[in-house]
Amino acid sequence: MTLHTDLFIDGQWRAGSGGERFDVIDPADLSTIARFAVASEQDCMDAVDAAAAAQDAWAATAPRERGELLRAAYEILTAEVDVFAELMVRENGKSWADAIGEANYAKEFFRWFAEEAVRVPGDYRLSPGGDKRIIVDRQPIGVSLLITPWNFPAAMATRKLGPALAAGCTTILKPARETPLTAAYIVEVLRRAGVPRGVVNLVTPVPTGPLVKRMIDRPEVRKLSFTGSTEVGRELLHACADSVVSASMELGGNAPVIVLPGADLESTVAGALLAKMRNGGSACTAANRFYVHSSVHDEFVARMDAALATISVGRGLDRRNDLGALVSVHERDKVAALVRTAVSQGATLVRGGQSSPDGAFYDATLLTDVTHGSTITATEIFGPVTAVVRFDDVDEAVRMANDTVYGLMAYVFGEEREAVAVARRLEAGMVAVNRGVVSDPAAPFGGVKQSGLGREGGSEGILEFLEEKYIALTA
Repeated sequence: MTLHTDLFIDGQWRAGSGGERFDVIDPADLSTIARFAVASEQDCMDAVDAAAAAQDAWAATAPRERGELLRAAYEILTAEVDVFAELMVRENGKSWADAIGEANYAKEFFRWFAEEAVRVPGDYRLSPGGDKRIIVDRQPIGVSLLITPWNFPAAMATRKLGPALAAGCTTILKPARETPLTAAYIVEVLRRAGVPRGVVNLVTPVPTGPLVKRMIDRPEVRKLSFTGSTEVGRELLHACADSVVSASMELGGNAPVIVLPGADLESTVAGALLAKMRNGGSACTAANRFYVHSSVHDEFVARMDAALATISVGRGLDRRNDLGALVSVHERDKVAALVRTAVSQGATLVRGGQSSPDGAFYDATLLTDVTHGSTITATEIFGPVTAVVRFDDVDEAVRMANDTVYGLMAYVFGEEREAVAVARRLEAGMVAVNRGVVSDPAAPFGGVKQSGLGREGGSEGILEFLEEKYIALTA
């Protein structure tokens, strides 16, 4: 595989017009693995121009043809899945198991939306007054700016590129500065699959905020799809308001886990471990606050402690390790500071709480005696830290779970009928009942409250990139 470290604009890999580059760091050993091109304002405007020039032709391409191109990209990613995963390990630091899991998940969005491209719904009906025929058509929204985070550098890119391309929209992909290599690889795969020039573009602007706003301000840009923090999402929504740009937002989370009395603790701990430790805890869907009923609290803590004791921490390229590095020393230190603050606020450190001076590693950590409303229960941890709060009343557990501005993900473990009843009361866009993962390309992913707007995946995902047009005909 050729490692691309340049911008991709109008079908060509090219250096930034200013000639500047930034370092891409391997967080496992803090070495520089690549120097990636910086996109200037001119580069960003060129990307918008290229996408705009290609829009009409791409929108006019037959849905089956668009789908076949996505399917071809899926086939390439399937054949190169190990290469795909290794690239993520190198620039993100995650374990091999997490990387190969993400690689397989990410490519499925291309296969799913290859099939959705030919299934865009419309409508045809007689008006109630009988005087007209109502046609409801759906058409591509147009040039789409896609902004992705560092924690899932592959899946977040394909989850946006897949529906945008299937719908007939041209795209500008802006990956996180920490993980541009995975994005560049995906773009190259699409080029190899035969996607026409200008349809997919890749930029890494510096300074990021002002140049992203300049792209949003361009009248040709009609869609923003963003995954990242709620704080940045608010700023981008303000920018979109100036030009009335359609915005889809998948923002921060603070996922509660409720363990009810009567929960099967063997399967509960297995599910909870997956919900917490998948991707090293660096997921907006990661379990963040564990509310455990007093009747099962002590056994849950003992079982969780024993499970965490088996987790090996180390370089992701060593496939024996369960937990890789966090994406940067900065992120590692943020997690360490949260744990110290939790202990200062009365929490008990049962296990972990240690970081490595040789890389961005942080041990699997368990805290008990955590108080609801303390800093760690109000903050998205984004690391391998389990914070346990004891409760006695289910109504109180639901109240505490909903006591947040976020509403992306929640988890409930218990007897199924009671667990589903609790799930219906939780203010979250997604709830997992007796399982640790919900994500699936065939399901709508997204949150409520300040966790976002719109949905990705499922049959709903392509609708984010389509606009409805009503045509009236005489009956």
